[in-house]
Amino acid sequence: MSYTQSDISSSHQNANSNIRPIADLMNDLKTKMELVFHHRANIDQMENERGLPPFVLQEIMSINPLSVCIKKEYGGRGALTHEILQLLATVSYESLALCLTFGINAALFLQPFAKYGQEEVKAPVFKRFLEEQTMGGLMITEPDFGSDALNMQTSYREKEGKYHLKGTKHWAGLTGWADYWLMTARRQSKTGDLQRDIDFFLVDINAPGQGIVVEEVFENLGLYSIPYGKNRIDLEVPATHKLQPHTTGIKMMLDLLHGSRMQFPGMGMGFIHRMLDEAMAHCRQRFVGGRSLLSYDQVQHRLSKLQASYTVCTAMCVNSSDKVSTHKDMAPHGLEANAVKSVITDLMQEAAQSAMQLIGAKSYKMNHIVGRATMDSRPFQIFEGSNDILYAQITEGLMKLMKRAKEKNVLQFMKGYDLTDKAVDYVKDLMNFNLDMEMSQRNTVGMGKVIGRIISLNQVLDLAQKGFRKDLIDGAITMLQQDISKLMAGFSFDDKSSVIEDYQEKSDWIQFV
Repeated sequence: MSYTQSDISSSHQNANSNIRPIADLMNDLKTKMELVFHHRANIDQMENERGLPPFVLQEIMSINPLSVCIKKEYGGRGALTHEILQLLATVSYESLALCLTFGINAALFLQPFAKYGQEEVKAPVFKRFLEEQTMGGLMITEPDFGSDALNMQTSYREKEGKYHLKGTKHWAGLTGWADYWLMTARRQSKTGDLQRDIDFFLVDINAPGQGIVVEEVFENLGLYSIPYGKNRIDLEVPATHKLQPHTTGIKMMLDLLHGSRMQFPGMGMGFIHRMLDEAMAHCRQRFVGGRSLLSYDQVQHRLSKLQASYTVCTAMCVNSSDKVSTHKDMAPHGLEANAVKSVITDLMQEAAQSAMQLIGAKSYKMNHIVGRATMDSRPFQIFEGSNDILYAQITEGLMKLMKRAKEKNVLQFMKGYDLTDKAVDYVKDLMNFNLDMEMSQRNTVGMGKVIGRIISLNQVLDLAQKGFRKDLIDGAITMLQQDISKLMAGFSFDDKSSVIEDYQEKSDWIQFV
């Protein structure tokens, strides 16, 4: 059955005219999570086991939280970025794994499919999400091609109006769970060569000929609720299931990835908020040497950094809400997207580590929220672009912009760059130098960390102009200035150390006793 745009709009006109405030939906979601995680089951035990009990997803999905990620013309709430981030923040306060499940559905399936899917297949897919609580995911990564995604070997050929896809994918979140997948492949020529560009296809695993064989389910370290695995691909999809890039498939993939990275602060928001609340509650209640932990200076230092991270994440959420939309192509915005993703995931892991240090032995358990948080937040620094790679790409992106502007001095360039123009005054003494355009890779990573935090500082200053409370702003500025200062000290140190492969010779400690 085919659907026209007028059919879709008409069928959902009445429903959309009575959309509830987002705050009401979030309250319902909190109530459902309280019910399934704290009354019907114990989340501390549940998240130590693989997968989720069926009743958990049934209860939570019964209020249609993913309707937030679907446009109004298809029956959803509108796919507004600030509402999607609010959904992610609400869920990540309770469960980072469940939040990532929603994040995968939103940023890696629903949003790109809405933008690039063929019109005649959109309506029935979105209808199933709204009425049957289905899920969708993304398959890009392959066993031999992780960060080197452009050399993926999954191929496709066109035959009799269908596309035959063949290859292997792994580490796709929701392996074995999702009903729909967006899958990448490269066109295979008659000679067997693979074209450089990448194409995306919609795969419906419940449709004839579109099944995916899960060859292995991984014993992933952390995020136990989400299944990952190795998938064998040998299937056919109709011509209507090929996504339509606006220019090239590679730019379509960059638009998808950059848009997703800009939404990481939604997942970080609730998570860092929870780490802060857990640490504050423990330090108020715990007495050491007859004194509350809150009275110790080092404890104040750690808590103030947690609050600063909370503020930085807030600024990022506001910034992404202003800049990300279903109508905007995010492909050209890699420098900012990479900065947002890498900095916020570093702050998430630091928040968990700091909360664990404050709470101590009690948190070093699988059934403690902070213990799980330390493990669950770690892969965020790796997936969707390893932070080391993203930091290097940030510096490389800055170099290109500086060369184009014919400017060698970092301070002078940043004064006129919209992502750093406000923040540069706070770090001007550190950034007044000419950038070495031939620096080592390790230095591009180090400089990327600096640039990422200057961009974050710029976003904090933008938040301050909107009226956010000054004491929290001041704390975030101080933390970022300190981090930038430390990083610049490391960047300026002449480090040419390299690995000594035969290090074992003359290095056994017992010989020197």
